[in-house]
Amino acid sequence: MYDLSSQVALITGSARGIGRRIAEALAANGAKVVIADLFEEQVQSCVDQLRSSGCDATGVTVNVTQVEAVRAAIQTANEKLGRIDILVNNAGITRDNLLLRMKDEEWRQVLATNLDGVFFVTREVLPTMLKQRHGRVINIASVVGEMGNPGQANYAASKAGLIGFTKALAREVASRDITVNAVAPGYIETEMTAKLSEKARQELQNMIPMKRIGNVDDVSSGVCFLASKEAGYITGHVLNINGGMYM
Repeated sequence: MYDLSSQVALITGSARGIGRRIAEALAANGAKVVIADLFEEQVQSCVDQLRSSGCDATGVTVNVTQVEAVRAAIQTANEKLGRIDILVNNAGITRDNLLLRMKDEEWRQVLATNLDGVFFVTREVLPTMLKQRHGRVINIASVVGEMGNPGQANYAASKAGLIGFTKALAREVASRDITVNAVAPGYIETEMTAKLSEKARQELQNMIPMKRIGNVDDVSSGVCFLASKEAGYITGHVLNINGGMYM
């Protein structure tokens, strides 16, 4: 457990999946959490569940690809909670296709959400962190951004770009005690992997030296560490959580 009791954390794409588990883990470590996602009903459901378990949770509905929506959401979060100490950029989508068949829109949608969205949200959150001279920015990248994957040129490009963004911003804000790191998960048990056939699952596990698919707790544990004071001298780092799939 880490002591995040005095911290406010905003997590994008956190109404379900990996983002939701990250929010739950940060809250379990004492942070006040802001659930930021696209669908209002899912946001409220997540907030209600967190509150029912005794956590301090607030929700904002936001499309991270829209600058004005992002600005309004961050303003609302700041008004409700006074500040944001931890930002987890988790919102992301896939639109898989072989490059020769990839439509312009499939390329643009992925880059808009996975990269532009991180830029918009981080730019709005950063002034508060700079003013208070402390902050944690944690970007959810992917093993695909490091090693590539056929049929995911758009997704790989967005996540590779996110890693470059992480390293550049880390250098810009380090003197203000703001750390900027990335977590790069490998294959994780989600709704998508749950639909795999047994044969496909076995083939996937054979690619992983640890011979298992990761789970959401593997990812959330890494995020909580990077958000903690114990990780205060780590910045510009990519934490690989992939069972050895990429080294």
